[in-house]
Amino acid sequence: MDLILVAVIASALFFNFTNGFHDTANAIATIVSTKALSPRTAVIGASVLNLAGAFISLNVAATIAGDIVNPIAVTLPTILAGLVGAIIWNLLTWRVGMPSSSSHALIGGLGGAAVMSAGWDVIQWHELNTKVLAPSVISPFIGLAGAAVVMFIIILVIRRRGQKPATDKAFRRLQLLSGGFVALMHGTNDAQKTMGLISLALITVSADKTFNVPLWVIIASAAAMAAGTWMGGWRIIKTIGEKITKLEPSQGFAAQTATAVTLGVTSHFGLPVSTTQTISGSIVGAGMATKLSSVNWTVIGHIALAWLITIPCAAAMGAIADLITGLPHGAGILLLLLTVIALTIYLTRNWTWETRAQIKTLLELLRRNRGR
Repeated sequence: MDLILVAVIASALFFNFTNGFHDTANAIATIVSTKALSPRTAVIGASVLNLAGAFISLNVAATIAGDIVNPIAVTLPTILAGLVGAIIWNLLTWRVGMPSSSSHALIGGLGGAAVMSAGWDVIQWHELNTKVLAPSVISPFIGLAGAAVVMFIIILVIRRRGQKPATDKAFRRLQLLSGGFVALMHGTNDAQKTMGLISLALITVSADKTFNVPLWVIIASAAAMAAGTWMGGWRIIKTIGEKITKLEPSQGFAAQTATAVTLGVTSHFGLPVSTTQTISGSIVGAGMATKLSSVNWTVIGHIALAWLITIPCAAAMGAIADLITGLPHGAGILLLLLTVIALTIYLTRNWTWETRAQIKTLLELLRRNRGR
């Protein structure tokens, strides 16, 4: 059992690592796209602030640990299965550059594994609906409305003062503050999700069922997310920062401000919302405020699709992972499978359709030469 606990903790930290590089775009995409900072400098700043944000509060961790599934009814293999399902979905969506929600992946993976293990009654539906699902649906629209309002105010100020080059320079500087605020709040909201899951695992094996987050869990979770942020998620950065709409510095500032405020409020109330969907909604709001046609609605459709399918897809993966844990040496088999999938995705991260065609041609030439 101790080995499974170690596997759960290691998997949770690896999930937070994937969360870091998957969600790097949330904090820095608008800064990079408006050229307020270079990509590498932006990543360094986001890493440090993600680390600091993890120490601000524990409200979201408490929600993850006690308000999604019944802590008494789940086991360590179930938690491990949920984590593996979430990690695989994170890696797959990172591979194709889809800005899906790591929060939704974690909640879906844990929920799917728990249902497969203990039935539908293990889900605490009221808390799940009020603290997770409803806020996750509303937060992108709050970000959209907030960014639009900020943008309208900015437009009024700019029209009075004129001198667009000067205002662009000013907003690039202001983006350093707003982007830093987003990175800080991302650490507050997202790092806590892993803290909550590790705390749930500790509650499972402890005689004392009281919720508590040890200091080492906070430090380890924060460090894992910061390390993942350092790795960067350039595919997703391109999707969020460039493909939704062409951002001006003022729009980037408006989107980041709305996102940071939304994350700060939801973290205070312990609501684990999606940073990815919130920043996406905010960017749409900032773009719509200036010109409706400037928004790439095809990309928005892809993001909305990811928003809709992440929880059920991660839940399905978590459920399959839970079935595997029921096999002899199932936990070991599951970790081996995760390792193979992760390495395959990482090693093929730069493959394109042209690369595949070249490999196919090479294999065909080798086959012909062998025939001779």
